[in-house]
Amino acid sequence: MRAVVQLVDQARVLVDGETVGEIGRGLVVLLAVAAGDDERAMQWLADKIIGLRIFPDQAGKLNKSLSEVAGEMLVVSQFTLYGDCRKGRRPSYDRSAPPEEARHWYEKFAAYCGERLSRVECGRFQAEMVVEIINHGPVTLLLDSEKMF
Repeated sequence: MRAVVQLVDQARVLVDGETVGEIGRGLVVLLAVAAGDDERAMQWLADKIIGLRIFPDQAGKLNKSLSEVAGEMLVVSQFTLYGDCRKGRRPSYDRSAPPEEARHWYEKFAAYCGERLSRVECGRFQAEMVVEIINHGPVTLLLDSEKMF
């Protein structure tokens, strides 16, 4: 699994002009599932994101985690994070999980995070979405479960 994580003051996802997910202060997680991802990868990535000390403390130092600041999470499926652009001009998505496998792990990821946080919202899987993000910092990180050890 791969994720782009952004610290936000607020964010929302729209599908056909309708808001389907919206958060205040917290993290937007653009999530991609690779073919063959499993429970271990999902839990590692979720725990890593929830525990990242990237929120400012009273001194302004990035020293607090999402759970410590009672932050919210917006999870958006983003298979294009596995786009391979090394050859030609059209990215290859061969490493991305097939849609049903990806949906399974996307939903499990969101549910797992929802058990640990006060609020987790989601985009709509396989929909064309408009994602509005008001970054804070800005703080943007790339995490990959293939690099968990």
